[in-house]
Amino acid sequence: MAGLTACGSDTSDGGKAGGKGDSGGQSVGSPLAALKLASQRTDQQHSAKIDGTIKSPLANSDMTGAMDWSDGMRADMQMTSKGGAGAASSPGGDKPVNVRYTPDAMFMNAAAMGIPAQGKEWIKYDYDLLAKQGGPSGAYLKDQMQNNNPSRSVQLLLATGQVKKVGSEDVRGVGTTHYTGVVKVSEMARAQSKGLSQSELDALEKQLKQSGADSETVDLWIDDKNLLVKKREQAKSKTGVTDSTVYYSDYGTKVTVEEPPASQTMDFQKLQQGSQP
Repeated sequence: MAGLTACGSDTSDGGKAGGKGDSGGQSVGSPLAALKLASQRTDQQHSAKIDGTIKSPLANSDMTGAMDWSDGMRADMQMTSKGGAGAASSPGGDKPVNVRYTPDAMFMNAAAMGIPAQGKEWIKYDYDLLAKQGGPSGAYLKDQMQNNNPSRSVQLLLATGQVKKVGSEDVRGVGTTHYTGVVKVSEMARAQSKGLSQSELDALEKQLKQSGADSETVDLWIDDKNLLVKKREQAKSKTGVTDSTVYYSDYGTKVTVEEPPASQTMDFQKLQQGSQP
């Protein structure tokens, strides 16, 4: 759920900006300073078009759509999934599935996934319920879904204080500067969580360690307007490798997300209780 947006954190700047002024395309004195400016510029845009891929042991997914983070995270996406290693099949097969995100819940089109939902068209995943049922990871997921936006991937690398400038690269016809860094998973959870208590963070860190997750490599491509154009995140755990690549474009685009009517939604926990697939 969180993979199609970004990981990241709200952190201190991690370095002092250099160069001339604070305008788009400015010259900066260090990778940390460049990423600080990119975080600010990207966050100020409030919306963007998104497309990318997520490869994991559970499923491989393609996605396209748009998101708005001006007042909580809202997004309208089309996702196409195929079974990954160890996964026999994925909901929807190779058909696009409409997924809508609001500040309080995620909605997936049950009909497109081929899931019987007692005649309802949509399945609702309420973040509060996910937090209650999922323990520390559920609380973490709720925090991520409610506070996410592309700039948080930039802020995540800032939090490490260790960023490497790879060089200049072309991304879909756009000139960019490529930056990379490695984030310890235990540090990432603490850095990027707004609403988790200390006890929840401790439990989450323990859970992450038990999963075999140690670190995550984050690569970012920033254009001459100091906007995030591409991000790639790679992480390993006991179940395998997760590799997510997302492209951002058309910053400032208008995004409309219509929440499905309550009469056409089925809460996911009711499906569980009814022994539905």
